[in-house]
Amino acid sequence: MVVFIKTYNSVGEIVDSLDKKIADTKNGLGETLGKLDDIRVFAEKSKKIREAVMKLSGKKNGHSENSSEIEVGGLKIVLDSNACHELTAMEDKIRSYQEYLLVLQKAREAFKPLEQLGDTEGLSFLVMENQGVPERILLKSV
Repeated sequence: MVVFIKTYNSVGEIVDSLDKKIADTKNGLGETLGKLDDIRVFAEKSKKIREAVMKLSGKKNGHSENSSEIEVGGLKIVLDSNACHELTAMEDKIRSYQEYLLVLQKAREAFKPLEQLGDTEGLSFLVMENQGVPERILLKSV
């Protein structure tokens, strides 16, 4: 995890930054959801074809989705990946977007009382951000 400390001149700047991150995350989520539908359709077709071929050949489907996955130094590597593997990866990506969006929205909600501070001239806001999410604010006189 990377922690950054950013300086802002007002609560409004912090809120604008959060609003932009929320909008960008929603856009990324929307794009990924669009791709997911295409991958899901392809994965389902691929699975049906595989099952049909296995049935025609009289063989049991002994090839599970994870049988070609190996782990090297904590990194999972999928050999001969297929549409089902890609579908799983996209679903994981979507869950990640959704979780990040919730965290950003909670952080944004936490700033509502601070927006009522009014004039903060003479103060700077040092914001400790973890993964882009504010965790601590240091008010500093300039």
